[in-house]
Amino acid sequence: MASRAIYLLVSAIVLSSSVVVSDAAGSVGINYGRVANNLPSPEKVVQLLKSQGINKVKLYDTDAAVLTALANSGISVAVALPNELLASTATDQSAADNWVQSNITKFYPQTKIEAIAVGNEVFVDPKNTTKYLVPAMKRIHASLVKSKLDSSIKISSPVAFSALQNSYPSSAGSFKQELIEPVIKPMLDFLKQTGSYLMVNAYPFFAYSANSDQISLDYALFKDNPGVVDSGNGLKYHSLFEAQIDAVFAAMSAIQYDDVKMVVTETGWPSMGDENEIGAGEENAASYNGNLVRKVLGGSGTPLRPQDPLNVYLFGLFNENQKPGPTSERNYGLFYPDEQKVYSIPLTQEELKGWQSTPVNTSTSQIPVSKTHVGQTWCVANGKAGEEKLQAALEYACGEGGADCNAMQPGAACYNPNSLEARASYAFNSYYQKKTRAAGTCEFGGAAYVVSQRPAYGNCEFATGGN
Repeated sequence: MASRAIYLLVSAIVLSSSVVVSDAAGSVGINYGRVANNLPSPEKVVQLLKSQGINKVKLYDTDAAVLTALANSGISVAVALPNELLASTATDQSAADNWVQSNITKFYPQTKIEAIAVGNEVFVDPKNTTKYLVPAMKRIHASLVKSKLDSSIKISSPVAFSALQNSYPSSAGSFKQELIEPVIKPMLDFLKQTGSYLMVNAYPFFAYSANSDQISLDYALFKDNPGVVDSGNGLKYHSLFEAQIDAVFAAMSAIQYDDVKMVVTETGWPSMGDENEIGAGEENAASYNGNLVRKVLGGSGTPLRPQDPLNVYLFGLFNENQKPGPTSERNYGLFYPDEQKVYSIPLTQEELKGWQSTPVNTSTSQIPVSKTHVGQTWCVANGKAGEEKLQAALEYACGEGGADCNAMQPGAACYNPNSLEARASYAFNSYYQKKTRAAGTCEFGGAAYVVSQRPAYGNCEFATGGN
């Protein structure tokens, strides 16, 4: 999710789409990012994916442990060649061959690799790797041909929505002029020739958050709304997501590439954000992702392409505690690192029956909770961090960190239950509230995480920002 701020310039006033049923349902996958130090083992992650009915996953690399864990799981996998390798791959066929041998053929077909994302949001890469993109894609494809895998594994590259010059109305969608001849047309030519598809990352959250005075929240969350008529073609949109997707289709059409398919390789909504990140929150995240899944699995296309099922990868699987940037960056996950749900949404046709977009209990089984307090958050210990890490973080919080740990002393209200996790949770939360719940103050190196329901240990009351 690079350079999200740039999205705001092009999607600021985008407004979005109606429900049209097609003959076939689309697919829902999930992005498995690992910018964190507290995630479950790859083997546990595969079991989690299978237990949730998730059969498509997208990675940001070709980590051997992850690919090995995914072997014989039945889960289709999209892997990635990172931006750092674009230059060497583009200029050296042997480098491309070696990469394919070491990262693809070594694991295929036991691991169902179905796509390779060559780079990620390359056009906004500060290292200026755009010129290497299409040559790198061609060399990786040539390597697949040598291994007779070119018909089984597709090659593409995720494009940020900021690649558009115009996106409102959707019918006026166009790519940035400086990208069209050097890279957009050559890339689309390659995708056509190889029977592949364009990968697009689209986040309506950014447009809404920056323009909440102009864009309806219901419109951004796929909820009931009057809709917006595209002044260019008369189509009516009922969701911001669909308007953004059709703006990309229109941009391709404007340069005569009407027949290239599209997969949305990233989209999501954060369950928490900083004060200025308007719209971030559990309920909105559950509504956006849940309603999107319902639309995708219901077989709906977009107003411009009603017969083309939508295929999406949600971002993301876990909250990733080491991602830089605003609080939202660390809170896009459907799951906490302990594999508990941040909120509950349907991910399969069966789960769609009777679903309503409401958050679930966000606590772990070890931490009981009382009723939800809207807009408030608390900090609790991650029991899976290990005793050594918890103890060190507890000592820091009660010592140098200045947390009020008096209530944890023998005979005081929060002495029982006398467990390391309970004491650490109280201390971490005291520190977190003292620091006004600022971004990064409930991490403790992966020993803690934020919840939105007030923890309760017997008569022990966890502090809020006001007490």
